[in-house]
Amino acid sequence: MAAPTPFPRPADGSFVERGDGCLVGRFKAMASPCEVLVDTDDPHEAALALRTAETEAQRIEAKFSRYRPDNIVHKINHAGGEPVAVDAETAQLLDFAASCYEMSGGLFDITSGALRRAWTFDGGTRVPEPRALRNLLEHIGWDKVRWDGAAIAMPEGMEIDLGGFGKEYAVDRAAALVRAEVPRAILVNFGGDLVASGPKRDGRLWSVGIEDPDHPGTSALYRIEIETGGIATSGDARRFVLWGGKRLGHILNPRTGWPVEGGPRSVTVLASTCLEAGTLATLAQLAGRGARAFLEAQGARYWTV
Repeated sequence: MAAPTPFPRPADGSFVERGDGCLVGRFKAMASPCEVLVDTDDPHEAALALRTAETEAQRIEAKFSRYRPDNIVHKINHAGGEPVAVDAETAQLLDFAASCYEMSGGLFDITSGALRRAWTFDGGTRVPEPRALRNLLEHIGWDKVRWDGAAIAMPEGMEIDLGGFGKEYAVDRAAALVRAEVPRAILVNFGGDLVASGPKRDGRLWSVGIEDPDHPGTSALYRIEIETGGIATSGDARRFVLWGGKRLGHILNPRTGWPVEGGPRSVTVLASTCLEAGTLATLAQLAGRGARAFLEAQGARYWTV
């Protein structure tokens, strides 16, 4: 996509630019650059789309971020083994996490976020001590969680982390709300996880660039043309460690505590929603050398590096 050129800001101060025949609004959320592309010439429509998407992204981040001390995730993680009742939205996400756990044979596990205490995927060479990993593994396992669809309880020392699909969920939610407010073709992109609602007015598709994992942030390695649906990519372009002559990505095996090896450098999936695309991409990475076989078995549309 061509670089946007400055566009006069609406009176409300929203950050909107013109680019590639549409208007683009940008903000930051979930530690990612976010943008909303609207197939319109009306800056007020674009500003409304931007505000709607940003508000929803901030709501979801505030509610489900593991880094906040005032939300439901913190309450669950610090309940000391006592059950915590949850609302319908949280229940929906926990049900989804349980389904992913079953589908992956236990490899997609939202209790494995505790491993972040030992790993720092900053491109360095530090890896955890075996004893530290063994201690953490004692506190991992969705099968240890009591979840009845309305309340959740975990042994003390365990925690959940919805970061494995939270951003993709936020993309789908934001896109649905924007479409309800602005009846135009849109593309919502949160840090490379995105969803498109339909073709542009002139019939052109949305062009999505997939970055080279060896040169993140530079020109696209290849491009995907989409009309509608969600796209998500999972790989080691930005979060990795170097150890033993290997580049280890941030996708961790909850049984060993170590990064999964043998999989593609990058997996990009196109699906009906961003949440589906992101989940399939992550499950493929968890499959390691079996990534492509897994995606083929799911009938997924995918690209790998």
